[in-house]
Amino acid sequence: MNSKFHDRAEAGKLLAAKLANYANRSGALVLALPRGGVPVGFEIAQTLNLPLDICLVRKLGVPGQEELAMGAIAPDGIMVLNNDVLRSMKISRQALLEVASREKQELDRRMQAYRGDRPIPQIRDRLIILVDDGIATSSTLRAAITALQKQHPQGIVVAAPVAPATVCEALKNLVQDVVCLATPEPLYSIGMWYKDFSQTTDEEVCQLLKQAAENQAECSLG
Repeated sequence: MNSKFHDRAEAGKLLAAKLANYANRSGALVLALPRGGVPVGFEIAQTLNLPLDICLVRKLGVPGQEELAMGAIAPDGIMVLNNDVLRSMKISRQALLEVASREKQELDRRMQAYRGDRPIPQIRDRLIILVDDGIATSSTLRAAITALQKQHPQGIVVAAPVAPATVCEALKNLVQDVVCLATPEPLYSIGMWYKDFSQTTDEEVCQLLKQAAENQAECSLG
């Protein structure tokens, strides 16, 4: 199969074209899932002239098969579980809690590394464009949606370059809209859809967030 996207930046630009009706919208906010969603979200935010921030969630990977999500966690104790995976893999509650505890530490580390002293953005009454570099099982994204909905946004639009058609349809029941460029069934893996799917680093995340904030400041001055 030919890869559809050269890299996350190109995928973000292509997604931005599909989200053009949200450009320059007052109060709208692009929230990207670190790390891979940030380069995608950066291009969307720049193209649509919207602020960019992060939505921190952590996938709970099955022990020994970490790419397979048995759930996800978000700040404030939010946990979304994939009960089908938990049952089929016979995951014990103890094993689940051990993984959740470990991922909570990483969640806290990333919060400090990426946000530092910057304030958490206001979500209430804002339109949120929630971005990732691809959706496999949607556990991580569902945790993000749950966390955001507790803060009463005006609406949530999910945007991703690639996701299975069945996952997109299921997500449409949870949010205002789902915008996806490719909907293969089955997906196999997100990485197959990129020529360059190298890992996004913490440094890249911080740099893109800093650059996006500077660009927004210039636009407000201009």
